[in-house]
Amino acid sequence: MSITVTPKAPEPRSSAAARPRKPTFRPEVQGLQALAVLMVVAYHVWLGRVSGGVDIFLLIAAFLLTLSFVRKVEAGNPFRLLAHWLHLFKRLLPAAVVVILAVLGGTWLILPQGRWPQVLDQAWASLLYRQNWLLAGTAVDYYAQDHAGASPLRHLWSLSIQGQVFILWPLVFAATAAVLNLLRRVPGLQGLTCRGLLVLVFGAVFAVSLTYSIDQTGANHAYAYFDTRARLWEFALGSLLALALPYLRPGRLLRIALGWAGPVAMVSCGLVLTVDRSFPGYVALWPTLSAAAIIVAGQTGSRFGVDRILSSRAPVALGDNSYALYQWHWPVLVLALAATGVEASNLTEGLGIVGASIVLAVLTTRFVEKPLRDWHWPKLRAWRTAVVIVACGAVLAGPVAVWQTSLTAEESATAAQPRELTPGALALTPENKNAPAPRARTIPGPAALDNDWAGIDSPCTGANATGDPILEGCRQELPEEPATKRIVVLGDSHAQQYLAALAPVAAARGWELVTLLMPACRFGAESGTRNAECNAYNRASSAYVLEHLPDAVFTAASLTHEDAPFETEVPGYLDGLKPFADVGIEFVGIRDNPRFTFNMPQCAQRNGAGAPACRLVAGRVPGGDVAAGRLPRQASGAAPDGHERLHLCARRLPGRGGECVRLQGRQPPHQDLCGNDDSHVRAASAGGYRLELNLSPGAPWVGPRPRGSLAKLARLGNGWGCSHCGPGIGGSAPRF
Repeated sequence: MSITVTPKAPEPRSSAAARPRKPTFRPEVQGLQALAVLMVVAYHVWLGRVSGGVDIFLLIAAFLLTLSFVRKVEAGNPFRLLAHWLHLFKRLLPAAVVVILAVLGGTWLILPQGRWPQVLDQAWASLLYRQNWLLAGTAVDYYAQDHAGASPLRHLWSLSIQGQVFILWPLVFAATAAVLNLLRRVPGLQGLTCRGLLVLVFGAVFAVSLTYSIDQTGANHAYAYFDTRARLWEFALGSLLALALPYLRPGRLLRIALGWAGPVAMVSCGLVLTVDRSFPGYVALWPTLSAAAIIVAGQTGSRFGVDRILSSRAPVALGDNSYALYQWHWPVLVLALAATGVEASNLTEGLGIVGASIVLAVLTTRFVEKPLRDWHWPKLRAWRTAVVIVACGAVLAGPVAVWQTSLTAEESATAAQPRELTPGALALTPENKNAPAPRARTIPGPAALDNDWAGIDSPCTGANATGDPILEGCRQELPEEPATKRIVVLGDSHAQQYLAALAPVAAARGWELVTLLMPACRFGAESGTRNAECNAYNRASSAYVLEHLPDAVFTAASLTHEDAPFETEVPGYLDGLKPFADVGIEFVGIRDNPRFTFNMPQCAQRNGAGAPACRLVAGRVPGGDVAAGRLPRQASGAAPDGHERLHLCARRLPGRGGECVRLQGRQPPHQDLCGNDDSHVRAASAGGYRLELNLSPGAPWVGPRPRGSLAKLARLGNGWGCSHCGPGIGGSAPRF
């Protein structure tokens, strides 16, 4: 995957390749790249794990780049940075454009429409070499569809980081050379060399970046994995290796041992260690130092050296195609799995995917990379090279822009249609049940699904402000007039989704609404089932409530699962509520929604609105008991300290007879998606809940009267709603 050349090395005994090579060519490094790309491909196709191969690519890229610039410095040649960058990206961009265009075609043919906006955004990001930052943002965005997973362009994050470093590193060399000229004017520093100063610079980068990487990998792995700053140490290690290599002269036996230890350690890294949540921290030293051992071993001149294998024709040829193979293997894998509907490939399918990727890589190298690399016309003038780069970018930018524009226009037309054409759950009311089906567009459109989340945006200020940095995500919604009540929503996205119902009611009744939400962190007392960050957030949230004493707290009271037991009590839920009960705060606990075993919108887009595969029926699928309102015993229990202030509200699925269909509305064509993914309801569907909090003593109650106020959920029409609240769960008297 590298694009620069390395210093002269002895020719191996076997022919490295058929075509002439530059005298600085290092065949064992080319073979090392082949081994690294095979690791990446094999681990992706069959193991679904991180291999460490990408980290080796980054090291090799910096190693080769550093050798190239050090030669210029020591020969006294000018850097000519602009010409260098233009030449570099002229070689990198064309193959990437071809792959991305092919992915766009595969996306249109195979992937559901809900995935199109994500792929188009990543196409832009890949073209502009900022894919890693886009993925870093979506990786920590819990509400991003599929959590940035299974995108056919996701793997291009590493090429984006390389592109950024290919711009940064030459600037470091130029700045170091300029500083060196100044330092040599200082008495006593005339003997300072550029190589020595670069060792200090890259040594500092290595130390700072590795420290940052270790810290961020532990604190925020999802972001750190794509963070350029957390990867700079791998490039710095490659540069330090290039600078130190002339002074590393191990004996033949040691070089043979290093040469063999390198590939053994490389291949075993992903097998021995659970590295998926450890990269790019200190664990990445394993594969990078393993690769460094192979480079240090170099050409041993022994028939027992590993370089004899790495320098042979097949590995070197594969190394020549490694850049294209890396780009092709992931989209071929993702699109093949999407087309066949399987989650993982077996041995035979995997071999077919690998074979197809190699063929495409060879074709791309032969008919795209090589002709443009050898094209003489752009080499004559820098502006000609720039024209080639701009033309390549335009070939990709045009289709992406047109496609995005058409999606935006379609979404605008969908949003502009009369509301009566898309009544959603109200289509199930008696007055709408037999109405003729209008020709309406499905809402929300595929491009709008990523943004179909309820929420409030204003930071907490004034009386709602908090000095706890853990709660910096505190948000508030204030009425225009002085608030009559204050409601605090605690938990994760499964509590947040009901803001679509709670926020309008709060606005209509003059309530103050405060949210303390953390992704994937259900509210409850401290529990070993939660990570330390979540437990800390819940402690801070509880302290906030006890300090501000709101009129009521809204939470999700149960936790649903795809497999049995389908619904359980939130760990530590009742213990978490006890401090609130002790001071007389009301709390509403709503049952969790069922977990689908599939992505509801994508199922409808792939199979059609009427497909039985996209239908969830209470009692006949996982989560059916949740939908039907039959709460398992483990999700019930005595109220904290005997208080009857927790009002547990059950509900049923939207639709007819406890059946959640993939689309809600009138008869086909249906108009309203009821699910946002595999574990949440749509904001508009959740908006079908009408939350009525009557926070005054003596409020009406059906069944045993709780002490204090009443919290209840009332059904809206015949769609999303609470099946009952108060008379009990499944017909029994409430225990809370």
